Amino acid sequence: MRRGGSRWFEGVRGLLASLAFLVVVQPLTAQDAVGRFASLRGEIASPAYEGWWPNDDGSFTLFFGYMNSNWEQEYEIPVGPDNYFTLTEAGGLDDLELEALEAAVADQGQPTHFYPRRNPFLFTVRVPADFGDKEWVWTLRTQGKTNRAYALLSSDYRMDPQVMSTEVGGNFGSLDDRLRTNMPPELEVEGDDHRSVRVGEPVRLVAIASDPDNYPAPREVGSRAPRTLEALYRGPGGSVVQSGPGLRFAWSVYRGPASVVAFAPVQMKTWMDSRVWANSPWSPPHVIPEPPEDGRWVSEAVFQEPGDYVLRGVASDGSQFTYKNIFVTVTRPAL
Repeated sequence: MRRGGSRWFEGVRGLLASLAFLVVVQPLTAQDAVGRFASLRGEIASPAYEGWWPNDDGSFTLFFGYMNSNWEQEYEIPVGPDNYFTLTEAGGLDDLELEALEAAVADQGQPTHFYPRRNPFLFTVRVPADFGDKEWVWTLRTQGKTNRAYALLSSDYRMDPQVMSTEVGGNFGSLDDRLRTNMPPELEVEGDDHRSVRVGEPVRLVAIASDPDNYPAPREVGSRAPRTLEALYRGPGGSVVQSGPGLRFAWSVYRGPASVVAFAPVQMKTWMDSRVWANSPWSPPHVIPEPPEDGRWVSEAVFQEPGDYVLRGVASDGSQFTYKNIFVTVTRPAL
């Protein structure tokens, strides 16, 4: 794996994504299958540097995500000694034993709640034209192990919208050259970015999303539902799990414990859950639902514990993503 190595080997990802099928097909107990192919709990989460692209003003955008190697276990890791960014000269933090927490720069917009499996292209850090050979290093510690992603302007990490699409299996894995100029969805959320509620009170969330170039356009592909037992338990056809085209939107918890937040209606998963019927765009036989006629996704979120939360709205055309954060302060109910 390349240094900063946070693009995951596609073959490994495909193998692990096949767990749901293999558990049933092979003459193994579920426990044996989990041990041989993937883990539900107890594995690490690793930060990922996805790559960079240039901006019109001469600056550069660095893309980050992560891989939580568990299928079920989620992590809460606040910004601090176990979850922080450091700006350094090239190679300055290659030694994983070195600690480099600087409070002034530790928070670069990374998540503190970590969902299972692959969560690619989750946030960005913008750097100036004179960034040179410096590195933004994301340190993440789980299960007592330290992992780092090294974001640098190396030529082999330069990417474009087509690369992003192929990394997430967008447009059913298409390599269409038109993806290079694909425009991300437009997204806004009605109301203030900062909300205050009490425990048990709903927060109304109205997201307005559209796809300005209507590409990749949704197309009729027929039902993806398996028609035979063989098809039901067959793994992904390629090394990367795939997602169909078409505008979609969902909320997730970006910071704060997701287990105490309930959305209504239930939201489609924003992480790459490739198990059958997993309510995920990457899950067969999932069909991307039609957008609301007025382009307004109306939801509510209810919090069961006080604290400070960040809700992340994600609009996607299946190949690119647009995000919007809503900050929620939750207080105890009135006596």
